[in-house]
Amino acid sequence: MKGNKQSARHVRLHALAGALALACAAVSAQAAPVALNIVDVAGNLAVTQKALESFRDQNPDLVSTMTFTNAPAPQIPGKIKAMQKANRADIDLVLTGTDALAAGIEQDLWVKLLPDHQDKFKDILNKYHRNAARMQELAKGYGLEVSFMQSGPLLEYNPDKVKNPPKTPAELLAWCKANPGQFLYARPANSGPGRTFLMGLPYLLGDKDPYDPIKGWDNTWKFLKELNECVPYYPGGTSAIMKELGQGSRTMTPTVTGWDINPRALGIVPADFKIQAFDNFTWVNDAHYMVIPKGVSKEKQEVLFKLMDFMMQPKQQAMTYDSGYFYPGPAIRDVPLSAAPKESQDIIAKYGRPEYEELTARRPSAVPLDAKAMVAAFHKWDTDIGALKK
Repeated sequence: MKGNKQSARHVRLHALAGALALACAAVSAQAAPVALNIVDVAGNLAVTQKALESFRDQNPDLVSTMTFTNAPAPQIPGKIKAMQKANRADIDLVLTGTDALAAGIEQDLWVKLLPDHQDKFKDILNKYHRNAARMQELAKGYGLEVSFMQSGPLLEYNPDKVKNPPKTPAELLAWCKANPGQFLYARPANSGPGRTFLMGLPYLLGDKDPYDPIKGWDNTWKFLKELNECVPYYPGGTSAIMKELGQGSRTMTPTVTGWDINPRALGIVPADFKIQAFDNFTWVNDAHYMVIPKGVSKEKQEVLFKLMDFMMQPKQQAMTYDSGYFYPGPAIRDVPLSAAPKESQDIIAKYGRPEYEELTARRPSAVPLDAKAMVAAFHKWDTDIGALKK
């Protein structure tokens, strides 16, 4: 009997030792810092990279290295889909606008964050300011909005060449026909200003349903086909537009608040270039989101949840004012410009426009198209408008 008791005790002790060893191994595995690969398809790193690096520097026990890569928005869904099919997870976090966000939701590429992991984000939905909260709804729980832009559509122009800027779509069409080759906008699927111009036209033209690009935009598609006759070509991104505008080869382009302020602050576009709002326009707001592709390990997801929560704190949100690239920037409430770094405050004071505050207060705001409608709008534009140019 005594021998049996000792034997049983030894078995229990071995079992306990084994369990402890497994627990220690699990803790050790969880504690090992991870390498994060972050891909930006929206230009979002301009306003978030410093904050992201702050998280890395403050948490060496969580993150060993952080790699940043830029990619065109239309390419990322296909790339992630191919990785998932091959059971690879080369991309841990994607910073995206509404374009790739929408395409990823349609193709079921992203991890569902809310409400599945609501406890990781400290009541985040109640922290967004009103217009940003409406933009967060577009993510349908698959992304977390990290920055907000009042957006547009607006027109930016060279005041030396344009003395009476267009105030209506009809005036814009007349000006474009009178000045062929001098008006340019980029492919909407890969351009914030191009996308905002596209989505703002149904409000300006009195279309039947601004949220139904297929059945409700008759006036918009007719207008864009007419406008196509005096547009020389459609660049693949906004940067090319601003370069041409600054160099003087183009005179006018659709813009948004951030793409107005930042290129002038950087010296790409002359500081004295002007903007013109359309009469009776509706702001179509914009936002950037953090999304996690499906297939990322649970271990990395836990670190990413902490990173994303960190990015939503007031100090990091104040950094999104940056150089006006995504003006104003913060997505959460009560983050005034006075909380931003002094460099940001100086840039906005010099290159911001007082009329933005007045226009924000006076004109209504709308959210962009939802995922399915946006994909449909991009496809129709590519087929019916973009394909008209070689």
